[in-house]
Amino acid sequence: MSETTSPSRYTITAALPYTNGPIHIGHLAGVYVPADIYSRYLRLKGHDVAFICGSDEHGVAIPMKAKKEGVSPKEIIDKYHKIIKKSFVDFGISMDNYSRTSAEIHHKTASDFFEKLYNQGDFIEEVTEQLYDEEAQQFLADRFVVGTCPVCGNEEAYGDQCENCGSSLNATDLINPKSAITGNVPTLKKTKHWFLPLDRYESFLKEWILKDHKNDWKPNVYGQCKSWIDDGLKPRAVTRDLDWGIPVPVEGGEGKVLYVWFDAPIGYISSTKEWAEREGKDWEPYWKDKDTKLLHFIGKDNIVFHCIIFPSMLKAHGDFVLPENVPANEFLNLEGNKLSTSKNWAVWLHEYLEEFPDMQDVLRYTLTANAPETKDNDFTWKDFQARNNNELVAIFGNFINRVTVLTHKYYDGIVPSPSELSAIDKQTLDTLKGFPEILSSSLERYRFREASQELMNLARLGNKYLADEEPWKLIKTDEERVKTVMFVALQIATGLAILSEPFLPFTSNKLKNILNVGPSTVETLSWENVGTADTLLPSGHQINKSELLFRKVEDKEIEAQLAKLEATKKANEQMEKEIIPQKDTITFDDFTKLDMRVGTIVEAEKMPKANKLLVLKVDTGLDTRTIVSGIAESFTAEEIVGKKVTVLVNLAPRKLRGVESEGMILMTENQEGKLVFVNPDEDSVGNGETIN
Repeated sequence: MSETTSPSRYTITAALPYTNGPIHIGHLAGVYVPADIYSRYLRLKGHDVAFICGSDEHGVAIPMKAKKEGVSPKEIIDKYHKIIKKSFVDFGISMDNYSRTSAEIHHKTASDFFEKLYNQGDFIEEVTEQLYDEEAQQFLADRFVVGTCPVCGNEEAYGDQCENCGSSLNATDLINPKSAITGNVPTLKKTKHWFLPLDRYESFLKEWILKDHKNDWKPNVYGQCKSWIDDGLKPRAVTRDLDWGIPVPVEGGEGKVLYVWFDAPIGYISSTKEWAEREGKDWEPYWKDKDTKLLHFIGKDNIVFHCIIFPSMLKAHGDFVLPENVPANEFLNLEGNKLSTSKNWAVWLHEYLEEFPDMQDVLRYTLTANAPETKDNDFTWKDFQARNNNELVAIFGNFINRVTVLTHKYYDGIVPSPSELSAIDKQTLDTLKGFPEILSSSLERYRFREASQELMNLARLGNKYLADEEPWKLIKTDEERVKTVMFVALQIATGLAILSEPFLPFTSNKLKNILNVGPSTVETLSWENVGTADTLLPSGHQINKSELLFRKVEDKEIEAQLAKLEATKKANEQMEKEIIPQKDTITFDDFTKLDMRVGTIVEAEKMPKANKLLVLKVDTGLDTRTIVSGIAESFTAEEIVGKKVTVLVNLAPRKLRGVESEGMILMTENQEGKLVFVNPDEDSVGNGETIN
């Protein structure tokens, strides 16, 4: 079944970001920029669009974060809701409504939804054994349990997922589970929950996804859905033993809340209600009318929830339309490594704008041109620089600058009247008219990377036209011809101003201001008009002064970003470095038996046929003695002669490869695994001084 070709309206949802941290480039590339491009494109075509989102503020990660920071869960959600919402505004993500799941309208909508399914008998009630922390006196939600993954042996797997191998788990699957609250070994205790029996919806999902959407859903989405369905679906709990979330609104639900993955997608509906109420609209057609096209923009980690669980919930409810497409993206990596909030391996949007002010469109363009649409992709700062300097500056910006500067130079900024159009003029204008259809073809198939490059091809068309016609030379011999050339070039510039809006909204506004086209000419600035109108910018129209649309990104700016990431990497390595546990407690008398002295290495040589050993002569102040030390992989013999060291002088001698060693030099290891001398840093400390 193909998608609805002429829907009456579009409901577009973008995955609700989780309010336990700010937004980074992975979120932007995976979900919010493609959703925004598509929404802006539809509006330019005159469609009725509701672009809906909001903060996901329930689930166990919120109280965990709050506990860690010593604040209330509400303080956490209020803090990050504000930061996230501002990031979306700053980057031009044109949501019609950005709500939050802590809102009263959402609590009521989710509760009503649960009650309807409950009253229809759509849930299974089951008493199961769950892990329980006796000291904390609470059941442990998935993320409050840590243990060894039964699949890969990772000792820090969570009760719902192993982040090392990606396996989905139940908390009771973990080997040696421990409570993340107290560190205690939990017990098993009986508790009642409500389950959505997904197996009842298998035949519906097979028909709806595997048959009806075999040809129009992205292969990565279809493939993941098929794998889940082929494995056989099982009942899924829709409630949790937790005190943070929406209380289960039926008898026996005391002390329980709706599972976050039950309540979160309902947030799309409650956010639409909030928007409709504010705008004086009826929300129901956007979710219940068969002529509505519902689309979910998400990342690949949310496919199962948006393609299997939420549609099963909607099907059970009975009143709602189903999504026509779920164009999920894969993951974006950063400089070859997986993006990680906890490890600070990310480019945070609020920090980006501090370091690259007014350059939102450069990041939007780079993320779109390199979007992880069918496979994981990598963001690199070098690619960011190249996309900016070689494409936005050298192609798009260069063309606009040439056109506007020459128009002011030759005609005081007034669009000239063309003479008779040549064959190349007509061909160029016809090519311009073809671009809306070319871009639409890519966008309607959710190929945003492809569309961004086609947009750049329109700028290339303008550059080639000017380069071929050379108006700066022609002005000396044929002024009338130059008027025609500049008229044609200004039509391309206007086409770019319109067609670039979904991709580069800030640049589009800037370009419209330069061309002096605004609300009064809004009817002529539609997507369709570029493909049909003979003239986009009429003769006699006054344009404004030229300004640069983009600036060059310098090497030093990129080096600063790479240095910042390198510092993060080193900090992470230091944190991850295994700390050796404390040894058995000793008495003060045990410590006083150690005789440690300041010494100086006076000779050093490599021990034959031994990769790690150096034979040292050390002046201990008491004597000059031989010490064999396993430091040859970290130091050469030559570089350590004259080095002050700390020596344990009363260690019993022992032979190493036939050489008697009479002491030990104190060393530690840095984060790269290189040995470091533990030595006095005061020059005035002499050999033989004791260390107490």
